[in-house]
Amino acid sequence: MSNAEHSEATRATLVNVARREFFRGFAEVSTEDLARAAKLTRGALYHHYHGKLELFAAVVEALMQEMHLAIAQATRTVQDPWKALHRGMQVFLDLSERPEMRIILFVDGPAALGWLRWREMDAKYGLGLLQGALEAAMDSGSIKRRPVKPLAHLLLGALTEAAMLLGQVDAPGEWRENVEESLAAMLDGLRI
Repeated sequence: MSNAEHSEATRATLVNVARREFFRGFAEVSTEDLARAAKLTRGALYHHYHGKLELFAAVVEALMQEMHLAIAQATRTVQDPWKALHRGMQVFLDLSERPEMRIILFVDGPAALGWLRWREMDAKYGLGLLQGALEAAMDSGSIKRRPVKPLAHLLLGALTEAAMLLGQVDAPGEWRENVEESLAAMLDGLRI
């Protein structure tokens, strides 16, 4: 194994271990906990990441990639762009309710990374996916043609806020139906 391959394998191990550890909550995990769980020294951790926060950012990014890949895969075979928008919204909410996603992405993510940095990461993955879905719906005539970029930003904000709301309430299952209905009503408002 080359040095580059070894370094990449160590980084992947750190992200996987950190993902499990950060599930307990960002504030509950120390660099010592992370190094011990990865069976590495703290020096090795700092060699690959500039501390706990940067490793946490890598975990957040990995989860965001995973989430948006799952949404893309779930909507890829849906022929009707309008139905694909609704399906993507449902998959996003489903994934957002998973405890790991909820805690790391929507509770600790914005708090630990800061809203601006977290929002940039969220837009990096979700914004392009949403823009493409909106453009397809406009091209098909399902929704009225509008400037796509601001519309995508606003819908991404609504989806993100919905996930954060579900992450903060004591009984997200009780809120889910109302949140999904509200988001669907917003999408329905775009129809021609």
